[in-house]
Amino acid sequence: MSISVALAARNGARFLRAQVDSILPQLHGDDQLIISVDPSTDTTLELARQLAQSSSFIEVVEGPGQGISGNFQNAIQACSGRHIFLCDHDDIWYPEKVAKVLAAFVDSNAALVMHDAMVVGEDLELLEPSFFAQRDSKPGYTRNIIKNSYIGCCMAFGRELKHHILPFPKSIPMHDQWIGLLAEKFGGVCFLDEPLIKYRRHNDNATRSTHASVSQMVAWRASLMQELVKRTVEIEHQELDREHQLARELEIAREHELGHR
Repeated sequence: MSISVALAARNGARFLRAQVDSILPQLHGDDQLIISVDPSTDTTLELARQLAQSSSFIEVVEGPGQGISGNFQNAIQACSGRHIFLCDHDDIWYPEKVAKVLAAFVDSNAALVMHDAMVVGEDLELLEPSFFAQRDSKPGYTRNIIKNSYIGCCMAFGRELKHHILPFPKSIPMHDQWIGLLAEKFGGVCFLDEPLIKYRRHNDNATRSTHASVSQMVAWRASLMQELVKRTVEIEHQELDREHQLARELEIAREHELGHR
């Protein structure tokens, strides 16, 4: 059961090596670590290529320079594993993260697993022992439209969900809420109440919503809901078309079998 890690990096040379060092011991066989590097003013791209030379698991791709969501989309598109783990360039994975998340997939049969995180500062000093407790994180479609629990660096999802979530709409504020809500609709979500990363919080990684006005947040939420309805209808139509195609193929097979009796 191979996994892919989709790591989006930009101006992350200070932290990238430590993050990669926490991931590589958990990779085996056909696993892969895709590092998508957006245009940076430091040596992130050079460092990523250097790391790739020392590990066959690592593949470096150049990001499109279209913001963090575009960078993650670029990384996810390159992933071929059965399960896809999202990853920021500046966190630290616990040694048991992959094993525990994969076990949660088996136990829950969910489309997406979302685990807790220890929130730390730039120098790994403890800020909050539990991201879940700080955000009151729980599953639920409506509650996560109103107050988002989903954070990309704590999520992994099955390969089937990849085809539902991509491409990310340009109008949504962040990709992680989009992924989590579509997983709620198509396959379900498992919340794993255990910190499995040190989530580094500092000025460089603040999201747009941190500084958004109330009116901007309302506009983003309205756009998100509109795009969710649109994508849900598209997915349901695709699934219905596949069911019709399968039924037609079975009918043809039966007719063929009867014709040879």
